[in-house]
Amino acid sequence: MNILLTSAGRRGYLVTYFKEALVRAGCGGKVHAANSSDCAAFEYADRAVLAPLIYDREYIPFLLDYCKENRIDLLLPLFDVDVPVLAAAREEFASVGTTVVTADRRGAEICNDKWQTYRQLKDAGFCVPAAWIDPEEALHAVREGGAAWPLIVKPRWGMGSLGIYAADDEESLRVFLTWGRKQIRDSYMKYEAAKDESRSMLIQEYLNGQEYGLDVMNDLEGNVRGVSVRKKLAMRAGETDSAVTAEDPELMALGWRLGEFLRHRGNLDVDVIASGGRNYVLEMNARFGGGYPFSHAAGVDLPQALVLWALGREPDPAILAARPGIMARKDICIRINSIKGQ
Repeated sequence: MNILLTSAGRRGYLVTYFKEALVRAGCGGKVHAANSSDCAAFEYADRAVLAPLIYDREYIPFLLDYCKENRIDLLLPLFDVDVPVLAAAREEFASVGTTVVTADRRGAEICNDKWQTYRQLKDAGFCVPAAWIDPEEALHAVREGGAAWPLIVKPRWGMGSLGIYAADDEESLRVFLTWGRKQIRDSYMKYEAAKDESRSMLIQEYLNGQEYGLDVMNDLEGNVRGVSVRKKLAMRAGETDSAVTAEDPELMALGWRLGEFLRHRGNLDVDVIASGGRNYVLEMNARFGGGYPFSHAAGVDLPQALVLWALGREPDPAILAARPGIMARKDICIRINSIKGQ
């Protein structure tokens, strides 16, 4: 059983989780890490490889050859930009014996495009914050009493906290929209934003409430197998810094509905805010998110479940159930390596 994590970046802990999963499954195999530049995850992987940039036309051919030569069974993208590219090539990878663990093309589009997230979830009956792609429509909603300042301005495609602002009036709204588009042009977000650059920013209703993160765990056939809920205690650069696992039947039911709606493979990282007695879905990412370690610390082992499913074996349901009340914090680990000749 061989596993490839693409856009591995600083997710060394995920490499470790999958290496441990292979040991527990008793199947042998290696965990490979791919990235377009040298990264921390390379130090943890059994094998590391430098790949072309995601939007390079050689990216998919390179990975297909790599998967075929190294008999990769499972391929997991760990970066939002990577998800739709690999989702669109799921059949090509299947032809060389590799299962791409993420959403299909439709699901990847819904997750990566926040405007589509809003429209698709709203149409399906989920509770979402009001959103606009046209600033004139947002301003009209404010004037008519259907919305109120502040309004959140964020990239339509993107992750983390890059380009997110709170506008208190029309002037700041227009300034943030202009500045946000400039930031997009100067960042990795420019590739997806090129599809609709003039409408590359989203305006969203501001909600005040408690934020939660969900890990919605599906098997390789897209069936929901478990939901882990964590209450966010602190955030840093758009990622959870500390959290505590929670037993919340309503949020677990929401996660289950989302998993049935999207029918992704593997993990779906979901941001939710509880406000005014309702649970609003803010964003979704069809991959292992930065909040997964909190579920793992509470007893969840999705990497092991994925390995077992790939082997045709059924995992113990207990490894997809988080123990409630487990509080954890992220830390910074410095790994020191010697340099030959020095």
